[in-house]
Amino acid sequence: MSWNPQALPDLSGRTYAVTGGNAGIGYFISEQLAGAGAHVVILGRTPARLATAAEAIKNHHAHAEISTIRLDLADLESVAEAAEELNRLGRVDGLIENAGSTSPGRKRRTTRQGFELAVGTNHLGHFALTALAMPVLTASGARVVPMGSLITRLQPFDLDDLQTERKYSEFRAYAQSKHAVQSFGFEFDRRLRAAGSKVSCVLAHPGFSLGSASPRRDGITDPKPLMRLFAPITQGKDRGAWPAVRAAVDPQATGGQFYGPSRGGVGRPVPKTAVKVDRDPERAAKLWTWSEKLTGTTFDVG
Repeated sequence: MSWNPQALPDLSGRTYAVTGGNAGIGYFISEQLAGAGAHVVILGRTPARLATAAEAIKNHHAHAEISTIRLDLADLESVAEAAEELNRLGRVDGLIENAGSTSPGRKRRTTRQGFELAVGTNHLGHFALTALAMPVLTASGARVVPMGSLITRLQPFDLDDLQTERKYSEFRAYAQSKHAVQSFGFEFDRRLRAAGSKVSCVLAHPGFSLGSASPRRDGITDPKPLMRLFAPITQGKDRGAWPAVRAAVDPQATGGQFYGPSRGGVGRPVPKTAVKVDRDPERAAKLWTWSEKLTGTTFDVG
């Protein structure tokens, strides 16, 4: 059966948590899920921006059920607090791990705990959040959706320099972080299957998505009409949300699948194949061990 991203199944009674759900692709993930009847929990750093996103969604879906949780993925104390709030919800049908640092800076910067900013935010923060939220995820038989990137096809994964301490560039740091996200997602799926868990992990990547090509949302996007001329090669962040939404809610999706746009960087969401290095179990097991050690988190999937 073909998937129509503009006609989602009824999600009434379900709860989805979206990190970075107050801006960019994350906002449109949240809006689309809420429009299908889900209770959406938006996680983000700034209360004012969380409130703006909630209001924007309700302007388009008057009966939308929106909650917010403060989360700074660059601070493991904030991650622990957010995970505790998620566990108190009692039900989370999906955790979409969309938030992240796409521009860590020309000079190497670090998180509060001293991790390189991109890998610390995009991977290690989400790794700890997922581990700490496992009680509610397991109770709900939830689906976890890590957000990968096409950048992994442009830059090799150097696991021995995970935090770009030997060689830093903004591009390399972001690529390293997204390799780590994808490697984690596939390893998480393998461990969940081995444990017979009700939780599943389905990955996604958004392709090429621009805010300037997105629909207008006050306080969220500022579209440029001329960007429509480039529709064949790029798309708005509303369409960049489609792969993650499909990964989260398609009844036919299974653990370990990887969704992305049909035409490389644009198009409807379809199953894709991630780069080979990120599907390597041996490398991923090493990353998992390091991630536990760095975050001080024991990640029990059972």
